[in-house]
Amino acid sequence: MRPVWKGSISFGLVYIPIAVYPATREEKLSFRQLRAKDLSPISYKKVAQADGEEVPADQIVKGYEYERGKFVVLSEEDFEKVRIESTHSIDITDFVDQEQVDPKYFYKPYFLEAGKGGEKAYSLLHKALAGTGKIGIAKVVISNREHLASVKPDGLFLVLELMHFAQEILSADLKPAEVKEVNPKELDMAKALIESMTSPWEPEKYRDEYRTAVMEIIEKKAQHKQITEAPAKVRPASNVVDLLSVLQDSLRKNKDLRAKPKTRAASSVKARRKVAA
Repeated sequence: MRPVWKGSISFGLVYIPIAVYPATREEKLSFRQLRAKDLSPISYKKVAQADGEEVPADQIVKGYEYERGKFVVLSEEDFEKVRIESTHSIDITDFVDQEQVDPKYFYKPYFLEAGKGGEKAYSLLHKALAGTGKIGIAKVVISNREHLASVKPDGLFLVLELMHFAQEILSADLKPAEVKEVNPKELDMAKALIESMTSPWEPEKYRDEYRTAVMEIIEKKAQHKQITEAPAKVRPASNVVDLLSVLQDSLRKNKDLRAKPKTRAASSVKARRKVAA
């Protein structure tokens, strides 16, 4: 895996050489638009809205619409005049308690690997952050764009996680659920249901079922196989009147589902014993 870039983490007078690696990837299905009669791919032409004429690449400029229909044109020289300092440095300006930061601010993580000569300082920062529950807030430039970011411990490594700026976070302009009091029995039953459904975090067991189903159809069509439509599971809509009864039924059903794997496992053990005998 190649690093996105190599640079440093700096805070105070401490300088730590690091390499930045992507920590996630997006798996998206990509489709081309085709002409139906011969499956010829459709290409796109850049045309001017004023007359519909195609515009060659050397005549296209970048413009910012500051008022409706009014633009300011920026050249490559203009962009070069925007000097952003520390283009290959993660400059930590503050340390804050991680629990104080709303999770909505975080959106894209990167792995940080210690560079040659920076192993000791890297380990020191990792242990200090893990021991204090704090994260470093920094500015970093990736792909010629300045980002707000955090440096936080994750397992044996430090992670750089890009963050939204405050003006990018929307306020929840929603109507809250108006309930004066919660029934204690319903609350206890809801907690019991949550407890019965609690299990260790195993991210591998969660799959993109939609992507898998679409890929199966693609493979069958590529092999000219017939596609049979599976009946969609429709969950009946209902107006929950007796919430306590629904919670009790949910708890009972969940206990039955949890018991079935154990029963199957026990039957499997008995079968293996018979074979061995």
